[in-house]
Amino acid sequence: MKKIKMIAGITWAFLCLILIIILFPGWNRMTEAVSKLQFMKINPNYTGGEIAQKLIMPACTLDIRKPVFDGLFKERNNGFVQIDWRGELTDILIDTIDYDLDKSPDFIIEIDRTSSETKLSRINSKVKDVSVSTPTSYGWAVRVNLKK
Repeated sequence: MKKIKMIAGITWAFLCLILIIILFPGWNRMTEAVSKLQFMKINPNYTGGEIAQKLIMPACTLDIRKPVFDGLFKERNNGFVQIDWRGELTDILIDTIDYDLDKSPDFIIEIDRTSSETKLSRINSKVKDVSVSTPTSYGWAVRVNLKK
């Protein structure tokens, strides 16, 4: 029985090695084709979610993204909303944000870009705190933690 298991294991390993050698040259083309399928999306925990509202101002654009509560099997009780400033930014950014688009402000955020200090004034009880406030290649991004 030990010899049968050993021969089966070696055969399986050899077949896998041959399969890898055959697939390796076309791997880039195959992964590129799979990535272009309609159902393939980048997880919103990395991208910040889809843009829900875009406010165009004279010097910059403010992107308010949809709140993210994604979990592996169901939505989580805690999530975040990401706000992106793009364009020519002043040293101090002060904006009133309505993340749930109910026409009432949810929080006021003040960012001092020179010292990277971020202040959050909560208006809505679902808003918790600032988890990330950082400069980006396109401007500035902030993630605010939320309760569901």
